[in-house]
Amino acid sequence: MMAGVQIMFESFLKKIKTKIFCTMLLGYAGLCNAHDAGTVMDSSGTVAAFTGYALVTCFDNGNGPADHLRASVKDLSRPQDGLLVNLQIIKGNRAISTTDPVSGDANFSPEVKVQGGNGTYLLLVNKTKAGARSFSVSYHCMTASNAHTGTDIAVQQFE
Repeated sequence: MMAGVQIMFESFLKKIKTKIFCTMLLGYAGLCNAHDAGTVMDSSGTVAAFTGYALVTCFDNGNGPADHLRASVKDLSRPQDGLLVNLQIIKGNRAISTTDPVSGDANFSPEVKVQGGNGTYLLLVNKTKAGARSFSVSYHCMTASNAHTGTDIAVQQFE
């Protein structure tokens, strides 16, 4: 009986952590720009393979159908040798990545895009070694004429 309660409690805690992260991520987005989000990755600084994974859905919101998703990442932490933040976009058989080459300089990485039309894109954020990193991601679904169109995000993993 006690083991069952512990499993339920651990499951409950995992759901709460996910909801808190989503609230932080989406709350931060509301304060900055409609499609910027950020938080701290690996706050304990002990998980070299820490990965954030979200699904970004691009759709026609009246501005026209999506042509591509473009994104960039900014490492807001103080520089640390060999510790950089990376971002990848994947849709179907297309993928691209970018890295913020200078931590804490207030500049985003070079912007990248995947041309995959309407639908769901995978957006991944990770880092090159153990260490906490504060970061921000800018992501936008765009039409072929570079007009902003419908963009939704759902965080799937942050661990």
